[in-house]
Amino acid sequence: MHTLDYVDQRLGELAGCAMRQLVVNADDFGMSRGVNEGIIEAHAGGIVTSASLMVNRPGAVHAAGLLGEHPALSVGLHVEEDHRCDLDDPAQATELFRAQLERFRQLTGTEPTHIDSHHHVHADDERLELFRKLAEPLGVPVRHDGRVAYIGGFWAQWEVGVTNLGYIRRPFLVHLISNEALGNVAELACHPAKVTGDFRSSYLEERAVELATLTEPGLRDEVELLGVKLVSYREVHV
Repeated sequence: MHTLDYVDQRLGELAGCAMRQLVVNADDFGMSRGVNEGIIEAHAGGIVTSASLMVNRPGAVHAAGLLGEHPALSVGLHVEEDHRCDLDDPAQATELFRAQLERFRQLTGTEPTHIDSHHHVHADDERLELFRKLAEPLGVPVRHDGRVAYIGGFWAQWEVGVTNLGYIRRPFLVHLISNEALGNVAELACHPAKVTGDFRSSYLEERAVELATLTEPGLRDEVELLGVKLVSYREVHV
């Protein structure tokens, strides 16, 4: 079979079945201007469809100011732990969540499209149940609550402090999507950024590599040929 015939046949097969949905979500929006600019570039010129905003970081106001130019980008709340607060104390965790949610509303003028947290601090069993209840009035997914499958393998440091850039190159990204975006809807987390010297992180140069991968020409078409539709959290109904 000729290559074009195969492609036509494959597209016909995909047209006859429901496409899987994938949210590509960039964490750490608001961490710095360089992170913000990288996320916006990965959205405007790549496959990022969503971002999670850190409301108390130096770049939060800058991040919020970019949203009017990019209305297709859905934005959720990236809850960040405050070490003056004990997240295992429900009252303190509730106060922290509500304060950061209110700050999100002040910055963006909208409600978050999803809830997650920095370093997944909300995801321990008892904490997760509390955060699910806190998010119920919003009617949005909470990362790890079982409604949206989570894909976390697009990350260059599977072992702490040891970088393997192969995990954030295009072949592995396509492998992850092909093999793990299997349900009706999944979320793939990423951390793109422009490394501009305005923030420090143990995961720094890797962010620039993620940005390069996520904006590679033809990547969106390659993902869709897998039978996967890229969507934002605004389009997800779970």
